[in-house]
Amino acid sequence: MNQTSFTIRKAVIEDAMGIARVHVDSWRSTYAAIFPQEYLNGLSYEKRETLWKNNIPLGGVYVAENEVGEIIGFSSGGKERSGKYDAFDGELYAIYLLEEYQRKGVGSALFAAVTTELKQKGYQSMLVLVVEDNYSHRFYEALGGEKIDSIEMNMAGEKYTEIVYGWRDLTSFDIRNQ
Repeated sequence: MNQTSFTIRKAVIEDAMGIARVHVDSWRSTYAAIFPQEYLNGLSYEKRETLWKNNIPLGGVYVAENEVGEIIGFSSGGKERSGKYDAFDGELYAIYLLEEYQRKGVGSALFAAVTTELKQKGYQSMLVLVVEDNYSHRFYEALGGEKIDSIEMNMAGEKYTEIVYGWRDLTSFDIRNQ
């Protein structure tokens, strides 16, 4: 197996297009057998770039770069957004990687970057929502995520189930022990 060389760093506004490219391309590969192809084909780099230009200044966004400085993945997190889970104050909003960089330690490093920042900001716990049919739910289980709920979501006019995974104690969580 080839060793992948990568670095993780906090995102800056100039990363927005690289993040958008990963966002769209990874959705098209990850969700190809889950969401309608027409919906995936309609995803736009430009719209995602605008989204990330707005989100990066809010903080909690990290990028993974390969050895030539190309963005190959990203993660983001912050305050839990739904307000439905009183025992969880933080949330991992997203981790996406280009398909050829999956299963090489990049996702774990991006996960660690977000959890480290959440802990530094005083968050005690964290959750993440994952589409049930997305194989990445195994990634979160391997990192100690506990299934705490299932919820229904709508995407492209269809209903899907999302699994809510939680980590109840971020203060003692260390990814190296997972």
